[in-house]
Amino acid sequence: MIDHMTFGVTDYARSTAFYDQAFAPLGVKRLFEVPLEHSGGVKVCGYGDDRPWFWLAEERATTGMLHIALQAKKRAEVDAFYAAALRAGGEDNGAPGLRPHYHADYYGAFVLDPDGHNIEAVCHAPPK
Repeated sequence: MIDHMTFGVTDYARSTAFYDQAFAPLGVKRLFEVPLEHSGGVKVCGYGDDRPWFWLAEERATTGMLHIALQAKKRAEVDAFYAAALRAGGEDNGAPGLRPHYHADYYGAFVLDPDGHNIEAVCHAPPK
């Protein structure tokens, strides 16, 4: 099981502003900023729910394909993530909806973050 991940971004302020807004509907928030004296002067922060597990660093921006999916408890959270991410400057990469080619209850939404990475919120629960 994956414990945490870090990826590089080109513009720390732009990326943190995006993730602060996009992750809020999923209960994920910025929990920690690494002091610059502990990071060699690199801006680094961690997002999570009860502990940081999603880290950003303004160093060696990650290039190539990157797809990250965060699990939502309810379909309404997927919808809220998508709307918040678009308001935060994300680019549509797949509106909220069922993706039955994955499985019958796969409900996801996809946005491209400021660096073009594919960020998804997905709910696997049937509608209530």
